[in-house]
Amino acid sequence: MDIERFRSYLLFIARMKLDRKLCTKLDASDVVQQTLLEAHQAVESFRGNDTAAQAAWLRQILARNLANAVRDLTRGKRDVRRERALQTELDASASQLEGWLAAEQSSPSQKMERHDRALQLADALAELPDTQRDALLLRHFQGLSLAEIAAQLDCTIAAVTGLLHRGLKNLRKSLSQWNES
Repeated sequence: MDIERFRSYLLFIARMKLDRKLCTKLDASDVVQQTLLEAHQAVESFRGNDTAAQAAWLRQILARNLANAVRDLTRGKRDVRRERALQTELDASASQLEGWLAAEQSSPSQKMERHDRALQLADALAELPDTQRDALLLRHFQGLSLAEIAAQLDCTIAAVTGLLHRGLKNLRKSLSQWNES
């Protein structure tokens, strides 16, 4: 099983769910690296046979690692209910990523294709400059307004508009190059 191909996908999900206040203390890529390491060590115990099962298994490991990292940073504020909510939110983020690509499809081959496209989208998002990627995630995945994004990114609404425009343009370009190959 090639778990490395899920790196961008996991990084996308981790960035979506990691509180921006913790980003100075906790890097999403470190949590993803730990997740991939643990998955590599436990690959023999994995019993799934398709991309969806692999993604779900990796999301479980990621959820545990994110919960542990956040708990370590906020020791006095531990709440077990948060850990369960985090797994649900990670699954929702993955569904949101797939939903951004296509409407509900029912055949197994269509589901497999949708998962593969979700991995491609995550890879394309990972290639974007940080500010463009953050603006796109905040707008299209978290549904924030332009003013809210400007406040989060500490810039003007006009700058956010430009980031979104350039980000979508670069994202389309990356995805069209993959579709041609």
